[in-house]
Amino acid sequence: QLRLVESGGGLVQPGGSLRLSCAATVFALDHYAISWFRQAPGKEREKVACIMDTDGSTYYANSVKHRFTISRNKDAISVYLQMSNLKAEDTAVYYCAAHAGNCYSTADFWGQGTQVTVSS
Repeated sequence: QLRLVESGGGLVQPGGSLRLSCAATVFALDHYAISWFRQAPGKEREKVACIMDTDGSTYYANSVKHRFTISRNKDAISVYLQMSNLKAEDTAVYYCAAHAGNCYSTADFWGQGTQVTVSS
């Protein structure tokens, strides 16, 4: 079974940057679309970005477009979320998820999450 492990979260000031990593164990990610979701306290889970396995095309939520960039490592083991110009409203637990279908199908595997806190 695919296992996903997120890392890279932490505390950052508004306007700062962080890079989150999603690493796969047991199996490589090259046959999965990978999404990043986030959930803030008291709010619904939101999909913020996704990258397809077929052609590398990407999807971004309007709330993060032009600030976040999702990418895949060529070793097919890791997917990254580069976050720039962070805002207080980006504070959330961030999860990566793997889709056996595509970015718009239900996620099949989830990581445990990493906390991102944007605060001065």
